[in-house]
Amino acid sequence: MAMKSFVEVDADSHFPLENLPFGVFKPSGEELPRPGVAIGNFVLDLSVITSAGHFNGQNLNNSDCFLQPSLNKFLAMGRPAWKEARSTVQKLLSADEPTLRDNASLREKAILPMNEVQMLLPTVIGDYTDFFSSLHHAKNCGTIFRGPENPIVPQWFHLPIAYHGRASSIVVSGTDIIRPRGQGHPAPNSPPYFGPSKKLDFELEMAAVVGPGNKLGESVDVNDAADHIFGLVLMNDWSARDIQAWEYVPLGPFLGKSFGTTISPWIVTLDALEPFACDAPKQEPHPLPYLSEKTSKNYDISLEVRIKPDGHKDSSVVTKSNFNHLYWTLTQQLAHHTINGCNLRPGDLLGTGTISGPEPESYGCLLELSWNGQKPVSLNGTTRKFLEDGDEVTITGFCKGNGFKVGFGACSGKVVPQL
Repeated sequence: MAMKSFVEVDADSHFPLENLPFGVFKPSGEELPRPGVAIGNFVLDLSVITSAGHFNGQNLNNSDCFLQPSLNKFLAMGRPAWKEARSTVQKLLSADEPTLRDNASLREKAILPMNEVQMLLPTVIGDYTDFFSSLHHAKNCGTIFRGPENPIVPQWFHLPIAYHGRASSIVVSGTDIIRPRGQGHPAPNSPPYFGPSKKLDFELEMAAVVGPGNKLGESVDVNDAADHIFGLVLMNDWSARDIQAWEYVPLGPFLGKSFGTTISPWIVTLDALEPFACDAPKQEPHPLPYLSEKTSKNYDISLEVRIKPDGHKDSSVVTKSNFNHLYWTLTQQLAHHTINGCNLRPGDLLGTGTISGPEPESYGCLLELSWNGQKPVSLNGTTRKFLEDGDEVTITGFCKGNGFKVGFGACSGKVVPQL
């Protein structure tokens, strides 16, 4: 049964006492960002809790990690500090704990309505890597662009393929996305097209937020990799398919991806997700030893994407997928990233790549849903092959517990035209 907080939490809330995701926010009228935890429709200000002396365990006592404008210092402290912070907050917010419940002055300063704060990026993101870890997505994309005879390149089954993305254009949910310009495929006997992208797309992804990281020249053992992952966020890695298709040979994604990536503001910890762990798919051929895990697991996270066209009252569900469709696990992705000695740092972001399921209604982007524009997608009286200006895309995700949800909130963005 659901745990009970003295803070009112609706049954359908993504943020019950079992979750307690971490983020960074600014209260209304204030300029100083500070870390917080979501509980129901409220935010617990961790800077207030720190100043009141309630983080007094062996890892967090006298630490100023929650007096920072980002979570990076906290992430660098590692899993013992993360668990201590989570257990402290869970106790403080519990219905039978008087410390915060019965202190009206402290409660008023520490617990703020979520609709009265501005959510920010939770970390300073130094680097961003995007993987390509969904078998169904890889197969569909390969079929569209190379044909059904050999849709997936052989090396895909031996290593988690990825590219290094652009961290500077990662934005928090609610930020508008300006339609990118670039070159597209030329028509016969003509130069390449140049102009606003005609094939703008969303990508249903999630991303791991790196914790302590590793030193340059050292690698992380795949069986220890979970200790380097603080938690997960929802992610929309917007893609200009026409720009991407023209540029990606021979070096991969560039301008077709780097114009914008949206993430949800709340990081759900691996500790909160652990009750929803499930077996990862069997991998054939068996991975090389450095990718072979003692326990290979995914998480049962239901994912949904909705599109709301400009001027429409309601949004339409365009896909329903699940995190458990990933072929390569988060821990394999992180271990592979470091196997050459590449150093990951606190706050780095590792995207999963588009998470598609086996059925058409579970495909994770319009490229697949419309089969590269051949099959228009229905949206409550209108259709889409790709995104149009004014379209608002919202990704949600949650795990279903017994009488509660552990969710991520929303990851949304609206497409706006070039200035």
